[in-house]
Amino acid sequence: MFQRLTAYIDSIRARDPAPRSRAEILLYPGVWALGYHRIAHALFRRRWYFAARAVNHWSRWMTAIDIHPGATIGRNFFIDHGFVVIGETAEIGDNVTIYQCVTLGGTSPDNGVAGKRHPTLMDGVILGSGAQVLGPIIVGERARVGANAVVTKDVPEGAVMVGIPARSTLVEAQAWQRDFVPYGTPCSEMFDPATQKLELMRCELETLRKRLDTMIAERASEDRSEQRDRA
Repeated sequence: MFQRLTAYIDSIRARDPAPRSRAEILLYPGVWALGYHRIAHALFRRRWYFAARAVNHWSRWMTAIDIHPGATIGRNFFIDHGFVVIGETAEIGDNVTIYQCVTLGGTSPDNGVAGKRHPTLMDGVILGSGAQVLGPIIVGERARVGANAVVTKDVPEGAVMVGIPARSTLVEAQAWQRDFVPYGTPCSEMFDPATQKLELMRCELETLRKRLDTMIAERASEDRSEQRDRA
């Protein structure tokens, strides 16, 4: 157990440059929240729902992090700071990192039957501060979701999502993500703003061309229909 705790603390230290020692990490609210959740989840699986909720309530009061006892969480999960909400049917893989004010929210079943309502985060996912991931969607391995993005559709493996609603950027995570980089995407020449703006303009131009081709094809189809009617 001590070795597992040490490995977990070291995994956090590898993702956060702030702590000066392992002991300091033991004071992190995200560490305490996960510890309380392990207890609450074990009680929840035994159907001791009131006891599980009691532990969850205490954890939320102590850490400002609300993790439903029913949520399934893998190894080395790290919440950097607090004010995070994780719903009942959320599933989180290994080595996932979440920054402050993130919500893994659910959707209300139209038929009134409870089921899978919350997201599934695969291994290595990173959610930026304020991100909202909503519904029974899947966020693929090593994907990143930018700060304040709102995700309501499945995210491909290795994608970088930004905006409201979230859209994939031109840079894929697997193109550069070899080691964990705290606080977001590294800055280098490949992320030069001028180059990015040019690439965005090219994408917009390509989209306009496709729309124009579609309009021309529709017009040609209408002309042929009119000719047949006249004949």
